[in-house]
Amino acid sequence: MVSHPEWLTLEVKYTDRMTAFYDAFLEMDVARETEQSAVLAAGDTELRLRSPGPVPRGGLHTHYAMTIPEREYDDWWDRLDERFDLVEETFGDERSLYFYDPEGNCVELGERPHEGHGVTGLFELVLEVEQLDAAVEFYRALGFEMADDGRETGRVRLTTGELDLELWSPRLGIADARGGVHVDFGVAAADPKSVAREVADEALAVTSVDDGVRIRDPDGHYLTLVSPS
Repeated sequence: MVSHPEWLTLEVKYTDRMTAFYDAFLEMDVARETEQSAVLAAGDTELRLRSPGPVPRGGLHTHYAMTIPEREYDDWWDRLDERFDLVEETFGDERSLYFYDPEGNCVELGERPHEGHGVTGLFELVLEVEQLDAAVEFYRALGFEMADDGRETGRVRLTTGELDLELWSPRLGIADARGGVHVDFGVAAADPKSVAREVADEALAVTSVDDGVRIRDPDGHYLTLVSPS
């Protein structure tokens, strides 16, 4: 069974500049840093920044969403509205704001009625896929459950209960966002090897790595399954 997100990787030209951006505007602390990469703490999720190099690469023009406490939403809006052309959408009783980082990734901050301070974790990730039906079946075999079947509009939302995964045919979404290409992300799984066997025949590659099992899906995205920490 898959559960919560562990990390999301973005490909960036200059890690020091992007680290400074996320520190300044989203108050993410640097957990570790090298000349070619940086890891930022986004609540319980790592946001990994990686310069172009060997695969797996980070995602390009990725749309992803982070949670912030409901009581802080207006403060975040006021602060970011001074610098960015924000877009707001409401889903039920919850609001989300959207803006872009310097590499063209669409960042969403969604309010949630919980405690804590600042960015508290990743709750949504969008992947661009070529064959929507095949991608849906692939991720359902990994344990993601159907949340919103919008295949007639070119998008499907799947969920683990802790991470929503949106699969999009090439398109523009809210705030003209696009799904990411060659995205590299990690998700916790109770038994990574057993879960990976469910898609071994359809995956482009399944590889054992130090922290779990890395799967390359048919669209070239990398998903690493890791045991819960």
